[in-house]
Amino acid sequence: MPAKTFPAMTFKSGARVLGVDDSPFTEKDSRVLVVGVVERQGKVDGVLSTTVERDGDDSTERISSMVRGSRFLPQIRAVLLSSIMMGGFNVVDIARLSGETGLPVVAVVRRKPDMARVLRALSRVRGAGPKRERMEKAGEPVRLAGLYAQVAGIPRSGAEEILGRRKGVPEAVRLAHVIAGGVTRGESSGKA
Repeated sequence: MPAKTFPAMTFKSGARVLGVDDSPFTEKDSRVLVVGVVERQGKVDGVLSTTVERDGDDSTERISSMVRGSRFLPQIRAVLLSSIMMGGFNVVDIARLSGETGLPVVAVVRRKPDMARVLRALSRVRGAGPKRERMEKAGEPVRLAGLYAQVAGIPRSGAEEILGRRKGVPEAVRLAHVIAGGVTRGESSGKA
């Protein structure tokens, strides 16, 4: 069944988005913290969190539950992920996440992934087949607003409008990255 696409919408400058990123982790960690930041015009309206299994298969369910259970859900206009992979190779089904939350989903990365390298690494992970199917279902990352994005529930033009509000990684994703790193390591580091 094809994913639902929401009608083209104009993103007002005050539209709230939810940025989601995972925390740093090690091979010893069985669970990985995932942080969501509700952001509007550079201001944080709220912070959400959940955990996912490292290299597991529960990221879609856990993020969906986090979003749907939030008091912020009626105000959020889009979910922005830092990649479709959380906690290593725990691949988010972005079409399913969009359908379950009723929100467009845009997964972004700074550089175009080397898919051959990613697939080689994925082949060494438990449950590689379904993970690869979710990656293929999300489609090849496309260049949008200076980033590479995979999109569900919104036309590419709508996704570009969301991403075009700010150059570089969306502020909500950047803040989720900073918070997740600060919580797990005691201090944030690196770029989202």
